[in-house]
Amino acid sequence: MVAIGRWRHDALAEAFRRHSGAVFALARRVLNDAARAEEVVQEVFLRLWNAPDRFDPGRGSLRSYLLAHAHGRAVDAVRSDSSRRRREDRDALRDSVADYDLERQVGDVIVAEHVREAVATLAPGEREAIELAYFGGHTYREVALILDEPEGTIKSRIRSGMIRLRHGLIDAEYVPS
Repeated sequence: MVAIGRWRHDALAEAFRRHSGAVFALARRVLNDAARAEEVVQEVFLRLWNAPDRFDPGRGSLRSYLLAHAHGRAVDAVRSDSSRRRREDRDALRDSVADYDLERQVGDVIVAEHVREAVATLAPGEREAIELAYFGGHTYREVALILDEPEGTIKSRIRSGMIRLRHGLIDAEYVPS
């Protein structure tokens, strides 16, 4: 330790050779991530290099000093990751709520009202088929069974109704022509 305190690289290299494996193993066990564990090893030995006087041989061995620091750094990293994840989740939730603003909601209500008005202008057969297929969630075959009509007739009614609906919305200037 005295040699490390005198800035001798070979002394730090020897300490690294002797203890880096144990420091890495402890950090990896706490972090469950080899790359992050390597960062902790680097921090621990850098701290030893920058402040060798913090090690007190009267309180324990160099190995236990390094392991205590590695454990503290690893736990700090886990807590930091946990806090970051909570912050990101909170921000994501706030952003998702903020994206759907009042102006957009009002616009959606207005468009929905125009679609309802356009659907109301359709012939009864077209309107029923479109409502069952698009608002009721039925397949064309199910709509044909419900209305007791051939499937081809239902497809024709839906197609002609959708064309009329499009023209109605274009006239109301809600769909580009």
